[in-house]
Amino acid sequence: MVNIQKAALEEKVEILIGNAEDTLSNLSQEQASTFDLVFIDADKDRNPVYLKWALNLSHPGSIIVVDNVVRDGKVGEGSDGDPSVRGTRQLVELVSKDQRVESTAI
Repeated sequence: MVNIQKAALEEKVEILIGNAEDTLSNLSQEQASTFDLVFIDADKDRNPVYLKWALNLSHPGSIIVVDNVVRDGKVGEGSDGDPSVRGTRQLVELVSKDQRVESTAI
């Protein structure tokens, strides 16, 4: 919040706090326009859910950034019991199959 105030963007930025899926569902129902930029940095096991909402709430040309997709290289390795790795791996698989999306991982 402090950075938003320092940038004098209080009138342009709205911070929503709550359960992400509930908030995204409400946004989808209430919002007339779409987002140009979506930044996903939440509980990684739910990444596939957040990606689906991001695609629903964006438009062609929007940028969707997902933080921490490498997971110390574990996403590219074999099976892993870590829910964060599984969720991120599922997100990568969804992105690779979705014709609307161009992607890269750094």
